[in-house]
Order: sequence, then structure tokens, then C-alpha cells
Amino acid sequence: MLHNQFMELPFYIMFYLIVAFYGLCIGSFLNVVIFRLPKDESLVKRASHCMTCGTKILWRDNIPVLGWLLLKGKCRACGEPISKRYPIVESLNCIVYLVTFAVLDFSLQTILYCFFFSALICIAFIDWDTQEMDLRVLLCIAVLALPDVVLSVIRLVSENTFSAFPEFITAGSLSLQDHLIGLVCIGLPFFLIGEISKPIIERKFGESFRAIELGDTILMAAGGFLIGWKATVVSAFFGICLAAVCGLVLKKINGESKFAFGPYLALGLFLGTLFGEQILDWYIAWVTYDPTQGI
Repeated sequence: MLHNQFMELPFYIMFYLIVAFYGLCIGSFLNVVIFRLPKDESLVKRASHCMTCGTKILWRDNIPVLGWLLLKGKCRACGEPISKRYPIVESLNCIVYLVTFAVLDFSLQTILYCFFFSALICIAFIDWDTQEMDLRVLLCIAVLALPDVVLSVIRLVSENTFSAFPEFITAGSLSLQDHLIGLVCIGLPFFLIGEISKPIIERKFGESFRAIELGDTILMAAGGFLIGWKATVVSAFFGICLAAVCGLVLKKINGESKFAFGPYLALGLFLGTLFGEQILDWYIAWVTYDPTQGI
């Protein structure tokens, strides 16, 4: 629908303004999730407040990005600085939503992917701060896959029943096989690497940790269950490459060899979800191309 040549410019302007609005508002909620989940605080019981003086933030100061800019990054009550992370997370979520709808079409799958990317933002920042992933957010990713899994089962049982659903619901739907292979194609190797590496690391360095932690494994399994095996394979490739390069840079800067893997996997999953299938299809066509064919 979005990429229909008959759609006029005012429609696109209005549509993307609405997407940007929801992206900013949900991004504001992500800040609450990122700060409170690691502390096991309620996400709904207490209103937004200053982290220094505890004063409740007024509604006009709580407008995403704009509120922070109008306050010049300082609390209205105590004057202490408000972290730049708040507008960064809100803007990032907004940009991610806009890019997602620009690359994909307007469908149930695209909306679910937007929620998936919001979850990835939470995972990336929480892992960066604590080097841990919250299982509740990871489970939410797996839950996001259920609507399309149900659709894939319906298509497997009856193609006629599946085709009776509107295109908004069925557009981009994956097969049940894609979901199940996506669940294990990266998650299982990550789990085995973690299990094998743990006793080796304990014996060599005297520390109890895995080369790939369980949180990273569950992230790739849950993400793969949602986006299918093709996108997951490309996501893992991007994530590992990004982590390798950035890990070397971080080690040179601070001398630490241990770092959060989650942010790089999250970025890899974002790129893989949007472009992974096309990239893998192109690669397979390239490696299997026979120049003598057709002669």
C-alpha cells in the first residue's frame, strides 16, 4: 500500500508524521523500561520523576525530545542535568520506525517488526549498562512471532482459509518451516559454543563465564523464531562482524576483552530483518551462478 504509485504526497506526509509520533511516544516508554527493569521496579506504578530530586515531571516537560530541549537538559525543580540518553532513545526509536515503514509495506508484520525493534533497543541499552539481558524482554520477542506462526499453521492446513485473510494480515508471512529453522539455526550453535567454552575459560582464566552468554543465545533464538532463518543468518553475520571490529577498538582503548555482545546482535537483527532475505538470496544466486548456462 505504501509503495503504491497512485498514493499522493499529502498521504505520505500524514502517514509518516503519525509513525514518527508513535515512535517518539513508545521511545519515551522505552526509557522507563531501560532504567527500571534492571532494578526490578514497576513500569506503571510510579510516574516519571527526576532521578536526582525525585520530583514528578510535569506533562509538558515529558513531551518526547521537545521537553528535554525546552528544559535545556536540566530538571525544572533542582536544575541537575537530565541524561542525554532520554532524547537519544526517543529519537532512535522514531527513526527506526520511519525506516522500517519506508523499507517494508504497511502490514501486520511490519507493525510487529517495529515492536521487535523497540525491544532490541531496550536489550541493547540494558546489556550495555549491565552486561545482562532481561528475560522478560526476550520472551516478548518470542511472543511477537506467534501471530505469524498461527498464520503459517493455517496456511499449512488450508491454503484457501489462509487466502481468505486480508492482505494486511498475510503480507510477508513466513512458512512454519522458516520460523522453526530460524529458532535453531543460530540459537543452537550459540548455545553449543557457550557450553563448550565455559569449562575452557574456567580452566584457563579462573573465571566463570561463557564465550557466548545465554542471553545472547536466547536473543538469537527468539529473534530467529520471529524473522525466519534467512534474515537470522544474515543478522548473525552482521552482529558478529560489528562485535569483532568494535571489540578490538574497545580493547585498545580500555584494555578490556569482555564486552556486551547484545548491542551488536541487536543492530545485526535490525539490518537482517530489513535486508537479510534479499542479501542471502543475492549471495546464493551469486555463488551458484553458472556462466556457461545458456551457451
